[in-house]
Amino acid sequence: MSRIASIETFRVPPRWIFVRVTTDDGLTGWGEAIIPKRARAVVAAIEDMAANLKGVDVSRIEDIAQRLRRGAFFRHGPILATAAAGIEQALWDIKGQRAGMPVYEFLGGAVRDHVRAYAWIGGDSPNDIVEHARKRMEEGFTAVKMNATPALGHIGQRNLIDAAAARMGALRDAFGNKLDIALDLHGRVHRAALKPLLAELEQFHPMWIEEATTPENEETLKMLASAARSIPVATGERLSSRWEFKRVLDTGAIDIIQPDVSITGLFELEKIARMAEVYDVAVAPHCPNGPISLAASLQVGFCCPNIVIQEQSLGLHYHAGFAGLPKADLLDYLKDTKPLTTADGVFAINDAAGLGIVLDEEGIVAKQQDWRLPDADWTHPDGTYAEW
Repeated sequence: MSRIASIETFRVPPRWIFVRVTTDDGLTGWGEAIIPKRARAVVAAIEDMAANLKGVDVSRIEDIAQRLRRGAFFRHGPILATAAAGIEQALWDIKGQRAGMPVYEFLGGAVRDHVRAYAWIGGDSPNDIVEHARKRMEEGFTAVKMNATPALGHIGQRNLIDAAAARMGALRDAFGNKLDIALDLHGRVHRAALKPLLAELEQFHPMWIEEATTPENEETLKMLASAARSIPVATGERLSSRWEFKRVLDTGAIDIIQPDVSITGLFELEKIARMAEVYDVAVAPHCPNGPISLAASLQVGFCCPNIVIQEQSLGLHYHAGFAGLPKADLLDYLKDTKPLTTADGVFAINDAAGLGIVLDEEGIVAKQQDWRLPDADWTHPDGTYAEW
């Protein structure tokens, strides 16, 4: 029986929290936690959890996950969820390595040969956004995502709605329907502003609108089904469990859910995807994160038929010296970049053991920093705080 000997955390640029679990017989597995603006709290939570896991049988992944989620009287919340998820991913990595098998083989086996991916694009003007999208298409991507709009107030600000439509219109004028375009609203848009915004965007046939409202606004979520009309509605990146996703799915307003493996954990992501299949809802895992999160997401993507596309963060603007931290990108901490490199806009399946990647452990140790990211400072014109 192999037991947990140590659990360590490494905060590395650009804003990632890696978790390393080592067993008493020398195996090492890696996971990834998120919430960079509360990184120190996440690390503290992992350290608290680690103190209770030393000597525990490393193979009892579900039992460990249950204990991490339910072991304290005050449960849930994103800090505890991501701390548990980072540890749990590493345990799956170890299980796969010990068996010499990829994790997806433990989850029913592969259902596809590749997973489609999309890339982020950005730019302040329509011309900028078109050029960025053109570059992504040259890289082989057939789908992209961009932020749709800055923060909108409850009423007015028609100029911002017109600007959002102009950026989307420029992409359609340049590429027609050859490019699928998702729009991330980031919870920035209030209910009253959603109606005119969606009315303008519908003509451009977005692949989906993402997180049109924050998770606590369930009544607005229910309204979206009619307001979005023909636009598919996506949400879920801030939710951490089947129970939270069930409430969202039961509204009947959602077409695509977007669980993040570094909030849910790997096995919970698989369970959420299977549950969504009952509702005929697609899954597009959220992952603007680092390589371990992406590798863990793909293990689930290879074995769940309703996972339709995977987010990935190569070239994401957050990686370019965010908040003064050194630059780093998705592939920088890998010894072999091939498993997480797309060809023709897809990730090909591979049979490497565990999460399917080999990390540059010496590089991770050398580059770790005690960084802290400032809170967002977004306000409306009148000075009131805005969703960012």
